[in-house]
Amino acid sequence: MKQDQTSGAAGVSSVTEYNVVPFKTRVLPYLIVAPALIITIGIMIPFAMAIYYSLTSYSFRMPTYKVTYLKNWVNTFTKPGFWKALWVTVRYAFFSIVIEMLLGMAIALILNTLNNRFSRIMRVCLIFPLMIAPITATIVWQLMLNNSVGVVEHLLNVFGIYNFPWAAGTKTAMLTVVMIDTWVNTPFCMLLVLAGLQSLPKSPFESAKIDGGSTWFNFVNLTLPMLKPSLYIALLFRLMAALQEYSIIFGMTKGGPGDTLMNLSLTAYQTAFQYQKFGPALPYILVLWLMINYLAKFIVGKQRAAQRQAAGLEE
Repeated sequence: MKQDQTSGAAGVSSVTEYNVVPFKTRVLPYLIVAPALIITIGIMIPFAMAIYYSLTSYSFRMPTYKVTYLKNWVNTFTKPGFWKALWVTVRYAFFSIVIEMLLGMAIALILNTLNNRFSRIMRVCLIFPLMIAPITATIVWQLMLNNSVGVVEHLLNVFGIYNFPWAAGTKTAMLTVVMIDTWVNTPFCMLLVLAGLQSLPKSPFESAKIDGGSTWFNFVNLTLPMLKPSLYIALLFRLMAALQEYSIIFGMTKGGPGDTLMNLSLTAYQTAFQYQKFGPALPYILVLWLMINYLAKFIVGKQRAAQRQAAGLEE
């Protein structure tokens, strides 16, 4: 009986020792999460301050300010300049994204189909614009579009077109900045789509080829559905960047001519730093954040659904 008690006590002791988790093991999950938590706090503090100051009359010109509650927001939504800036933001994002996605997908399909030395050389050459800062690319394009010494102007002169207004005209300013944005960011879309194309399984295409499926049939029914996750990722990144575009427009025209290209980012900058009205400028940025946040959630949901559909997990 005594021996049984001794063996039972030893078993309990061994179980107790087995259940004791080392200190390092217990702390490790918190250490892994800590960087993400610190970054989240670092993001939320400025965000909370932006919401607070948008409810005040804070200005760089005066050391004191007072809480005005929703006055800045009401003034923002009742100004015609806000709705014009919103319209410019949406138009710029729409035109640049549509052109870049279509061009990027077309170039990626061509390079993936060729798959030879020429296509490998072109892949390297086509990513050069990604290595250039957008403001630097804008300055280069300003020189190229110059009506006196620009190479583009001399090229247009061959076809009988002289002194094309480019960014100086109200009707061509949007075309100019979208063209520069397309030159800079199309390689990004191309790389994502090309990576998606090269990750597609080969067996469905081989089966379709045996069954006599045409190129268009394969693209619509095989390539495009399986490529949707990559397209949504490219769309997400380009949409977030295009909606808050600042450097290309500011470097090219500073929002001009007049207020033709004054989007939400430039309007917020002008209100905050030129007019020294920091509080009234913040609603522009927060409205832009709301737009990006909603659209990003929508696209991520579509991307996940497309990923499940491509994997055959749902109809």
